[in-house]
Amino acid sequence: MHVFVTGATGWIGSASVDELLAAGHEVTGLARSDASASSLEAKGAHVRRGDLDDLESIRAGAETADAVIHLANKHDFDNPGVSDAAERAAVQTIGDALAGTARPFLLASGVAGLAQGRPATEDDASSAHGPKSPRGGSENLALEFIGRGVRTVSVRFSPSVHGAGDHGFIAHLSAIARAKGVSGYPGDGANRWAAVHRSDAARVVALGLEKAPAGSLLHAVAEEGVSSRDIAEAIGRANGLPTTSIAPDDVPDHYGWIGQFFSMDFAATSHATRELLDWTPSGPGLIDDLDAGAYSVPEPATT
Repeated sequence: MHVFVTGATGWIGSASVDELLAAGHEVTGLARSDASASSLEAKGAHVRRGDLDDLESIRAGAETADAVIHLANKHDFDNPGVSDAAERAAVQTIGDALAGTARPFLLASGVAGLAQGRPATEDDASSAHGPKSPRGGSENLALEFIGRGVRTVSVRFSPSVHGAGDHGFIAHLSAIARAKGVSGYPGDGANRWAAVHRSDAARVVALGLEKAPAGSLLHAVAEEGVSSRDIAEAIGRANGLPTTSIAPDDVPDHYGWIGQFFSMDFAATSHATRELLDWTPSGPGLIDDLDAGAYSVPEPATT
């Protein structure tokens, strides 16, 4: 089928495009730069120019495709309201374009914050409703379009979608450790983050397009939870740094905006997703990636 992908050259999007093309689908990716367009063309994908604020381009891409996979996000952590508003507007635009067609609409969401005191499961509904909520309440907004004839599927990603070349949360924590000269973990370091390798996350996207019925909540989770202490110790080993606890009161100053997230427990399971999609994660674990040097700075070349 012809699939329109937003965020097609992003961390998860680029791997997802590779999976879709390998499965024989025709792909059109939204590209905001010449470099992104060239990257898509080199893979054999088509290009639609635009970005997350270009709703007309997004609408046209959705209207002319057999399916839409929405993976783009501004990730503006300094001004989250900007990201939330753009996300909601894009989802509304895509849903309106697909209404009455029964076409698939997969969108990116997350497992973070779905449950308290236990790992989140696919049975946990998102409590984010309305434009002022996290991600602009995009998951629940998209699910509303099922009633308008859209095959909506939410793909909830782990807080850490890891691998060599990642510039996300783990890369940011590694950069902080190098800048501070110590790899820290909040408090006792017992809180956990679910994790999945990028290649496994991309397979969930491709399999979800082919197999998931309307209303499916898919969890791209390979590891239920890796403790913040284990993450910090692996970052320390990879960068030759000592590891220490950061007192809760000192977390904001030490980590900045990411401290709030690194202090939370975001464990999750994926039993239902594995059964539905016949999906078995095969990529390396988060600690394996860290120990292999995926997030360490290479030694400068010597002459």
